[in-house]
Amino acid sequence: MQSVTTQGLRRDFGHLRAVDDLDLDLPSGGVIALVGPNGSGKSTLIRMILGLIRPTSDEGHVLGTPLHDPSQYAADVGALIESPAFVPALSARKNLLSLSRLRGLPDTRVDEVLETVGLTGRDEEAVKRFSLGMKQRLGIAAALLPDPQLLILDEPTNGLDPAGIVEIRGLLRQLADEGRTVVVSSHLLSELEAISDYIVVIRFGEVMFSGPMSALLAETQAHMTSPVNTGTMRHTCAGRSAGNQNTPTGLRVKAIRAGGRTAVRSRRRAGVTLNPSAFATQDRPRRHLPGDRR
Repeated sequence: MQSVTTQGLRRDFGHLRAVDDLDLDLPSGGVIALVGPNGSGKSTLIRMILGLIRPTSDEGHVLGTPLHDPSQYAADVGALIESPAFVPALSARKNLLSLSRLRGLPDTRVDEVLETVGLTGRDEEAVKRFSLGMKQRLGIAAALLPDPQLLILDEPTNGLDPAGIVEIRGLLRQLADEGRTVVVSSHLLSELEAISDYIVVIRFGEVMFSGPMSALLAETQAHMTSPVNTGTMRHTCAGRSAGNQNTPTGLRVKAIRAGGRTAVRSRRRAGVTLNPSAFATQDRPRRHLPGDRR
């Protein structure tokens, strides 16, 4: 069974179409990255899946249940939307206990989720003393209380320092390895590339790509443009033979994983002299996503 499927999912806000006829077929299990720039429709899509806003057109299913009836699948879905909200003066444990009792869950579940997110031993501290990363972990713990099949996190690394991002990424991978489906949104592909199994790229409310992460990486292109004299036939032929492309500003060179120096040497052997300074800031080439303007 697929975790989420939609057919022509749409949401209009007056004359603005935030989500435009999305067709999704998300697998069960693993980490699913929902990637797109700010304002692309990611949060709107998440809110429709969770039943927080009503779609203009709502053909689809979540965990096999029709999208238009979120009450039937809500108990199997956990979510963290934006920043988690807790009572600052209460401890992490007391905040979670209040949430679990509201949902009729056993108190033992609190201990389980605290251990899962790595807050055991800090659970008696007041939340107001927590760092941003600890608050994000506590928010994920709250989302895990019902032991959901589907966990949806809206930009959980937003505002974290690099160390905090690495910690949250490791936690997401751990949760997916335990058998859950983890859908996590971000506007930066680099934050999720290493841990994601499947990716959906959204831009202007439309799906630009949907498929396994390996398929996206196979489609991406990395290149460097170096100022080079391309006026001679010798250079033109050499550039083409090396799998590159002449441009008005120089030679567009396919990136080589071994690094810029190796690229310079290999092109020199082909009869093309590149400017090594061009690699000073471009040794880590930009990865283009489907739909990018180049």
